[in-house]
Amino acid sequence: MSKYQRRSHLTKMVKKQRKISIVSMVLLAIFILLAGFLLFSIFRYNILAFRYLNVLLTIGIIFLAGLAFLLIFFKKAKIFTVVLLIVGIFTTTVSLFAVQQFVGLSNRLNATSNYSNYSMSIAVLEGSDIQNISQVDTVLAPTSTDSDNIQQLLDDIKATQNKNIQVEPSTSYLAAYQSLLNGETKAIVLNSVFESMIESEDVNYASKIKKIYTKSLTKTVEEASVTNNDVFNVYISGIDTYGDISSVSRSDVNIIMTVNRATKKVLLTTTPRDSYVPIADGGNNQSDKLTHAGIYGVDASIHTLENLYGIDINYYARLNFTSFLKLIDLLGGVDVYNDQAFTSLHGNYEFAVGNVHLNSDQALGFVRERYSLADGDRDRGRNQQKVIAAIIQKLTSAEALRNYNNIINGLGDSVQTNMPLDTMMNLVNTQLESGGRYTVTSQDLQGTGRMDLPSYAMPGSNLYMMEINQDSLNSVKTAIQDVMEGK
Repeated sequence: MSKYQRRSHLTKMVKKQRKISIVSMVLLAIFILLAGFLLFSIFRYNILAFRYLNVLLTIGIIFLAGLAFLLIFFKKAKIFTVVLLIVGIFTTTVSLFAVQQFVGLSNRLNATSNYSNYSMSIAVLEGSDIQNISQVDTVLAPTSTDSDNIQQLLDDIKATQNKNIQVEPSTSYLAAYQSLLNGETKAIVLNSVFESMIESEDVNYASKIKKIYTKSLTKTVEEASVTNNDVFNVYISGIDTYGDISSVSRSDVNIIMTVNRATKKVLLTTTPRDSYVPIADGGNNQSDKLTHAGIYGVDASIHTLENLYGIDINYYARLNFTSFLKLIDLLGGVDVYNDQAFTSLHGNYEFAVGNVHLNSDQALGFVRERYSLADGDRDRGRNQQKVIAAIIQKLTSAEALRNYNNIINGLGDSVQTNMPLDTMMNLVNTQLESGGRYTVTSQDLQGTGRMDLPSYAMPGSNLYMMEINQDSLNSVKTAIQDVMEGK
């Protein structure tokens, strides 16, 4: 090789080495940037805060960055440095993506936790000549039970349409609807929350009316409040609607989950939806079936149960059962013990006595059925407890990590909660630190069915109510206190 060729080859080698050095420096900068975001998120949201994993991760990242810097500075092992940084960048990117997904889930779960949506409308018969609000002078509405919402609607019509509308009182929205059908009035006010109650009396009601004016409203929900992170109560409200999870609606499932992290015990207390109790807030402490508390907002349900059991409920979680139960397939199904044979209306599934393995659709049939059960709605509540307990067991196990991405996406569509991310992470960290599973037990409030008790929300209707047994109430209250006190 000539002198010229050697010089040319040396020049090319120098340029190549310089390019590798530049690439290494760029990769190091990218790694430091990504690692910085990752560590910020981990410490900001208290992720991996057990067994010093967050500290060890930090040390590992600093060591890797320092090693790469020294190798670049002293121009050693250049190819190895590039490979090392590429692996570091890939690992950091995947980790950051997973962390951001978890944070995103929390944001979605909490996004609507401080308010609920509903609407107020003016409705007329489907075949009515009335086409818009300017043609309406008088409406029928239950001013004695929903005056604030009705007034908000009328004020909005006056402000936006420059129209004053007079209100004639009705005993309930159902009574107003019946008057509309009978030709006794031309227009009524409808609260969207009460429409399900009208539908329970007339499944075709929606096709018989038309809404000529609608105002969307929001109801503020109280913020979470907790003084002891080791012992707390969560109100689980189960709805089964196709609307937004934040919509105000009746609650078909009412479970208080009492958690004691020190003793690793969870107690699920079901209060049947038909329990005859004083309804707080919008219910003006008048007695009605518990499910009607939901029409005044989740706060009303919480306060009603707090008054009933003499406890503080610190958090709430609203579950849309139809979508929530889809998580079961992602968890590989759940196993529950069925104590009575029955066939479900949904899916026509036959459930034998004994251990039963459920997929999501089978679980939906299992938790919805009540008519073919010996104790009706109370047995349905017990079955709901069993499925929720089985899901909790699966979610707190290592198996859940296999499908965490899909589970996170599924939870975001089906759950609304006011439990903040740092509290969620404390629970996760404690579980991972201590290992083992929670012991989940359940109980339900007992009573006697009656058809002669008055309903505040639906006066004049003969509704099935459960008159609470006082001994059962005392027993339930004692069991909750025992778990809270660590007994």
